Amino acid sequence: MYKRTSVATLLFFALHAGGCTSLEPSPMASVPDKLRTGANESLAIVVPAKGVQIYECRMKKDRSGAYEWAFVGPEAALYDRRGNPIGRHYAGPHWESTDGSKVLAKVKAHADAPAHGAIPWLLLEARSVGPTGAFSKVTSIQRANTVGGVAPENGCSHIAAGTTARVPYTADYYFFTAR
Repeated sequence: MYKRTSVATLLFFALHAGGCTSLEPSPMASVPDKLRTGANESLAIVVPAKGVQIYECRMKKDRSGAYEWAFVGPEAALYDRRGNPIGRHYAGPHWESTDGSKVLAKVKAHADAPAHGAIPWLLLEARSVGPTGAFSKVTSIQRANTVGGVAPENGCSHIAAGTTARVPYTADYYFFTAR
C-alpha cells in the first residue's frame, strides 16, 4: 500500500533542515510540579533526541465516519551532550542504548509544552527490559524542551485512511536513577 507524507511534514523538513543540526541539550528544564521525580531519584544523564512522531490516519473509534491522526509511535536517535549517537527511541515506548541496555516506560503525568506546536512534556516510569548497561538502572524519564511532533491538523479523511505522517521533533530526555 502506498503511504503518503503530508505536505506539512515536507515543509517542516525544508524549513528546519539547516537549523536543527545542534543537539546540545537545553539547560535543565523548569518542569511543572506534576512532572517532578521522586525525592529518592537523581539525574543520571540528559539525552537529546531528534526524530519523528508517527501518526496514522484512522477512523475515530467513538464517531462513525469521522477520521483522526492517531499516534503510532516515535522513531528518534539519542545523543550524548557532544552529539555522538548513544541509542534510539522507538514504540513501546523504549529507549535503547548502543550497548544493548534498554528501558520500557509508561506515562505517569503530562503537561502541555510551553512552545506552541510542540508535543507535551512527560514524566514516565521506567523499568529495565534488557541487559545491564548504560540505561538499565533508569527509573524515571522526563521529556522536556520539546519542539514539533504534533499530529497534523488536516489531511485525514476517508480518502487518506491508512496513510502515515512522520512529524519531525526534538526533545531532551532526562534519565533518573535511584539514589
